Amino acid sequence: MEAIVLPIVVLNNGVHRNKHQVFMRFRYDEALISCARRIGRWSTSLKCWYVPYRDGCIEAISACFEGVAIIDSSKMVDIGLLGELKGKKQGRVLNDEQRAILNTFYRYLQGKRYSVSTVNTYVYLVADFVEFCGGKSLEALTNRDVELFIEAELKRKCYSVSTQRQFISGMKLFVMLYPEVCINELKLERPKASRLLPQVLSTEEVIRLLVCAKNLKHRAILAMIYSSGLRISELLNLELCDINEDRKQVRIKNSKGRKDRYVVLADGIMRIMNDYKMAYVPKRWFVEGRGGGQYTAGSVRKFLKGYCRSAGIDREVTPHTLRHSYATHLLEQGINLRHIQELLGHSKPETTMIYTHVARKDLIAIKSPLDIALKGMTRPDDGVQKVIISG
Repeated sequence: MEAIVLPIVVLNNGVHRNKHQVFMRFRYDEALISCARRIGRWSTSLKCWYVPYRDGCIEAISACFEGVAIIDSSKMVDIGLLGELKGKKQGRVLNDEQRAILNTFYRYLQGKRYSVSTVNTYVYLVADFVEFCGGKSLEALTNRDVELFIEAELKRKCYSVSTQRQFISGMKLFVMLYPEVCINELKLERPKASRLLPQVLSTEEVIRLLVCAKNLKHRAILAMIYSSGLRISELLNLELCDINEDRKQVRIKNSKGRKDRYVVLADGIMRIMNDYKMAYVPKRWFVEGRGGGQYTAGSVRKFLKGYCRSAGIDREVTPHTLRHSYATHLLEQGINLRHIQELLGHSKPETTMIYTHVARKDLIAIKSPLDIALKGMTRPDDGVQKVIISG
């Protein structure tokens, strides 16, 4: 019997439409086109199919073409060497030795089983540092080079404190891989993390936002994020098989920190969700793009911004704001902090405790000294305030 030879789908990655994408190239084949259409989009300018570069995208492509084609991902390169997104056409100015160093660092991080986003962030920032140091050898790199890079690059580009902390974390791993560098790991100090309170919507604002979302798919997305406290990545990776309507549970798989957890499926979302599934008929993912593949975070942020304007919410609201609101409202309802930690998927209770600073339940009961002082100046016989400070 003659062996069946499957066609080959070649994968490589790059920047398209100002985003990191994975390109799928293959010879014309109706079966392959049908598979590509389910997961990606066609680019007329590049003459190929593509999907957004994110955690698990290669596995998703392989599953889509399983039994139909062989996936060749040997041309994939680490995202840190692709250059900046914002209109920068040329790549980094790196020589072959520097590229080899960074590729080894990339594989080293992969071997430590860091997430794709963490690997990409560390490699991207360390690649910035290597490029900044020019042609210096590994043995010539010192702590002063790190300080100069922070002063000249991170501050010039207005990177946040959290990004600087990520850079230091990446450099510590870089030093572990290349001990010949003259960088003292013990002297690499991360700046103190900012303790910013989360932005939170009131329950009235959340309902107003959902009412303004006239598009059924958009309303289902926002309702699912708020009612279950999902991260945007968790929503995009949510599959229909993970939603158990009988038990009223949603299984969140392989979330941040490679953890699974269960969250509550609200009664209030059931009708919205069923109407949405009847209208859009998603096949695999809870929310799918136009071609049947995964939805994008950029699309969610874009329509959320528009609905906030319609709802009269003038503060900056992101999908994560709905998650913050979910946690804060649970705390105000008297739900135990430990239960909220489990529902959010936090590893440490300290992370969850930030919501105690924004919950209004206990704060409302606290009276300002000004109110108490003015109340003491009120005549008991007629209730008229003896001192007026408003005019």
